[in-house]
Amino acid sequence: MQTLEILTSEARALADGTSLGVSEAEVSRQMQICNACRYCEGFCAVFPAMTRRLEFGKADIHYLANLCHNCGACLHACQYAPPHEFAVNVPQAMAKVRLQTYSDYAWPAALGSLYRRSGLTLALALAAALALFMVLVLRGSGPVWHPAPAQGFYAILPHRQLVLLFAPVFLFAALALALGLRRFWREIAAPMPPDTGVVGISGVAAREAGFNALSLKYLDGGHGEGCNNEDDGWTLWRRRFHHLTAYGFMLCFAATAVATLYHYLLGWDAPYELPSMPKLLGVIGGIALLIGSTGLFALNLRRHPLHGDAAQKPMDRGFIALLFFCSASGLALWLARSTGAMPLLLALHLGGVMALFLTLPYGKFAHGIFRGAALLKWSIERRQPDRLKLGSD
Repeated sequence: MQTLEILTSEARALADGTSLGVSEAEVSRQMQICNACRYCEGFCAVFPAMTRRLEFGKADIHYLANLCHNCGACLHACQYAPPHEFAVNVPQAMAKVRLQTYSDYAWPAALGSLYRRSGLTLALALAAALALFMVLVLRGSGPVWHPAPAQGFYAILPHRQLVLLFAPVFLFAALALALGLRRFWREIAAPMPPDTGVVGISGVAAREAGFNALSLKYLDGGHGEGCNNEDDGWTLWRRRFHHLTAYGFMLCFAATAVATLYHYLLGWDAPYELPSMPKLLGVIGGIALLIGSTGLFALNLRRHPLHGDAAQKPMDRGFIALLFFCSASGLALWLARSTGAMPLLLALHLGGVMALFLTLPYGKFAHGIFRGAALLKWSIERRQPDRLKLGSD
């Protein structure tokens, strides 16, 4: 009965676009308490942004939820945390709203429900299905298990065919993420007052937001000692593993981009071997991604149950598992490039990569995109006069 009431309330909220759903109302309630206390004001950007507001509308709540990095510091410092009757748990309340924002702003809107279904089993099943599809594609070029040709896997799967398979997937993922981000930014940017003298995105604000995003500034717990994970002890490992994962992914993407320039701009055909730039970037990125995803998965298994939304664990683990699978299969493909296992490993790797990009707009990857927008909003907002302080003066 309670579940039905929650779903009905959230359906009404979505219908009129302004009313708060249950998860959003809970964040609003907790922010009112936090605004009266302000003990955690120096922990991260969420609390100084909160103090600029007396009331919390839907746009404010979506903005603050994505500004939260779920470091857990405020939960362990809060005197009103469970089992107190106020039951203030900012990380968990924000996590529930974040999932709702990913779903609300998804494009196409009909696919927003995939956020609630993109679990570990689904991710691995999709990767397996696409790997099987790639095996069938490769069988058109000969046996799946045979000595690899000297010219590399392009002799098995021609470059043109590879582009035809992956370009639509990549372009769709990029378009879906861009349109989702556009809808989110339009909502959270709209409340910026036009009469403050600071309008639009300045270069200084953009640089600061970029630095905060790339350095994971707000995963330091507000004091530089790191996050909380399974208990109230500080650890920097979550920040380190996030860095390895993020930068490993970017290096792997850069390797593909450089290889594309080699092929189309310079006319240099693959395969590329060390110490060529595509291979150097790919190997370093693959190793970093492998270590980072392994570490994040281990930390996720041990995470304190009050630190986040338990319903999102399947989505989190599915995304981490796909990252691990892509990095592991990519490195294995390179190491076995001259063996009979190369065609089969190629099918597995390409299936995993295709599954990863198909699920990017509807999984945990979106949190980095939305959080970057929230950080940019904060960098702009903090340079504007605080209307509440001006009013009190």
